[in-house]
Amino acid sequence: MKKALIICAGGMSSSVIAKKTTEHLQSNGKEITLDATSASQGATTIAKDEYDLYLVSPQTKMYFANLEKAANKTNKPIVNIPPQAYVPIPMGIEKMAKLVEENI
Repeated sequence: MKKALIICAGGMSSSVIAKKTTEHLQSNGKEITLDATSASQGATTIAKDEYDLYLVSPQTKMYFANLEKAANKTNKPIVNIPPQAYVPIPMGIEKMAKLVEENI
């Protein structure tokens, strides 16, 4: 099972998106789960090296450089989430799922 982590401002909106994207991926036969955490916990969580992919939300892209340094130490990919993939509606979830599949 592959695991991806969404890093966002507070972790609330990303928790909903993570859950819906996980459901979408698994209903399509993909063994991938998504979790979410806040930007303040991002680097600490990345350092634990428990995920295969890190996704940075649009509202926290200003932290990308620091988070990328942490991800590089674990040799795991990290990507910015485009705004159109960060909405908890079917079209947004499909775009998020595609982003995860392309990078994990």
